[in-house]
Amino acid sequence: MGEQKLDFSCDYLKGAHPAILQRMAETNMMKTTGYGLDEISNAARDKIRKACGCPDAAVEFLIGGTQANAVVIDAFLRSYQGVIAAQTGHISVHEAGAIEAGGHKVLTLPYHQGKLSAEDVRQYMEDFYHDDSYEHMVMPGMVYISQPTEQGTLYSRQEIADLRAVCDAYRMALYADGARLAYALACPENDVTLPDLAALCDAFYIGGTKCGALFGEAVVIPDPGRIPAFFTIIKQHGALLAKGRMLGLQFDTLFTDGLYEKIGIPAIRSAARIRKALIEKGYQLCFGSPTNQIFCVMENSRLEKLGEKAEYCFWAKYDDTHTVIRFATDWGTTGEETDALIGIM
Repeated sequence: MGEQKLDFSCDYLKGAHPAILQRMAETNMMKTTGYGLDEISNAARDKIRKACGCPDAAVEFLIGGTQANAVVIDAFLRSYQGVIAAQTGHISVHEAGAIEAGGHKVLTLPYHQGKLSAEDVRQYMEDFYHDDSYEHMVMPGMVYISQPTEQGTLYSRQEIADLRAVCDAYRMALYADGARLAYALACPENDVTLPDLAALCDAFYIGGTKCGALFGEAVVIPDPGRIPAFFTIIKQHGALLAKGRMLGLQFDTLFTDGLYEKIGIPAIRSAARIRKALIEKGYQLCFGSPTNQIFCVMENSRLEKLGEKAEYCFWAKYDDTHTVIRFATDWGTTGEETDALIGIM
């Protein structure tokens, strides 16, 4: 076999944090109740509630992000409603029409560094209700955001609070996709905490798949009364894992001794080093991302040589001779891997 290439193409390539694998091995022969009703999953729920400062929250575990988004959005919306998202939103671009397949239209708005602005959402709603034929149109019933965004940028607490105010004014739910939430929490520029999300959102999920778990996301609904039969809705969607302990155990581990709040630190440190090196080598950075995704403009002539030694993610054509590419670090990125990537750029 030839020399293995470096792989910075995405942030869910590695297996799981060693503490999770150890816990799985230790509990492998245990017999517990299924469907996430076991004592380990319940302990994980209590730890998540405590971390979110939300003692009454409903917490359910699903296998992946698209699954979580599809179930949550369908649970909140009526048959005639759609969900507002940025044009770059994951549910709009990279979920294969899962939301539309569930019967709800994704209503896209312009983005600013990957983010929705409260003013754009407010204007959209004003225009919607000023149209005399709005009853013939898809009614917005939810606003969807990601923290961090698909461009690696962060919403501030004030930006989310402003969106919350618009949602309240128009009786819409606010939902946050936290697929990479651990990297937001580990980022020095971030000012949004788990309690902030619980206070401002009707629902959000805490990402595990990209943040140290083998698989799984923890959906948090701060007011369970909003969706009183959420467990049944998960089952209805075919999304209820029989061996639910496999999900609960991972989050019980991630929320022991503050591991989730710390697990993204190596990714943030490595990403910062890569950005610094790219700037020093004269490359143009894109989007102003402070998290674990690094976007840069590279000459097409350089890409083939880079691709011989490293995997990266094609993002967009920049012009006829340049391409925007992405490097993604993760919870397990090492200093040696980072040094090696910097050395071949």
